[in-house]
Amino acid sequence: MIHVRDLEFRYGTHPLFSHLDMDIRGGAIHGLLGLNGAGKTTLLRLLSGQLFPSDGMIDVLGFTPSQRKPDFLSEIFFIPDEINLPDFTGIQYVEMISPFYPWFDAAVCDTLCKDFEVDQRRKLTELSFGQKKKFLLAFGLASMTPIMVMDEPTNGLDIPSKTQFRRAVAAAISPQRCFIISTHQVRDLENLIDPIIIVHNGKIIFNQSIEEISARFSMSHEYGQQPPTEVLYSEQIPGGWVSVHETPAGTDRQPLDLETLFNAVVANPVAFARQTQIQGGTL
Repeated sequence: MIHVRDLEFRYGTHPLFSHLDMDIRGGAIHGLLGLNGAGKTTLLRLLSGQLFPSDGMIDVLGFTPSQRKPDFLSEIFFIPDEINLPDFTGIQYVEMISPFYPWFDAAVCDTLCKDFEVDQRRKLTELSFGQKKKFLLAFGLASMTPIMVMDEPTNGLDIPSKTQFRRAVAAAISPQRCFIISTHQVRDLENLIDPIIIVHNGKIIFNQSIEEISARFSMSHEYGQQPPTEVLYSEQIPGGWVSVHETPAGTDRQPLDLETLFNAVVANPVAFARQTQIQGGTL
């Protein structure tokens, strides 16, 4: 659904992306991870046509996002981290904006608003930040666009709302849809996002499915003062160490949690790139 080749982007004289390549398939909820300032939000805005690349190619559903053709804009929905909504009621917003999305399903929007406990009769400007985000999430999921891009969607949501969000997104994905979610709250989405994409130092350094990750890498806990050797990554925990290592086929594996995986890949990207290439993967 999405193909990026040799992407270059800079803010003024400051380069952010250099020769970035990425492929994103349909029927999956892709998790986009990266350090603060790595360019997660910028990449999402480039994919959705809100920013323009300095060089390179972006293809989304056969469109060039920077051209911002109406047919393209009707097939992608972007939910930003910071929400600014007009002085409409939820009902008025749906009436005004939904015609731009040919497959919009009002019944789905109503159901999700009820699940999220958002009153569509109220002015959107009167809602709390969390309520605004839940309304826009409901509208976006109901838009039925093939591509849905979400930047830190769980920010501002309480614990029950995060559970409702995960349930709604899992129910909405289909082979015809593709979701891309950037987050630094990995534990909120650990059981939802798959595959995992990591952007670091201007490039995509990791892009693998949970199945691929589980087949190649595992985590272990070791107790003692000395760090473990012959591992891809280790970090100290109370009483010992947690480490990430390549796991030979046919051996028992302790699954990786995504936070540890992210820390490991960012700390040692060359090693993970090498292991991926050995296994025949692509970054």
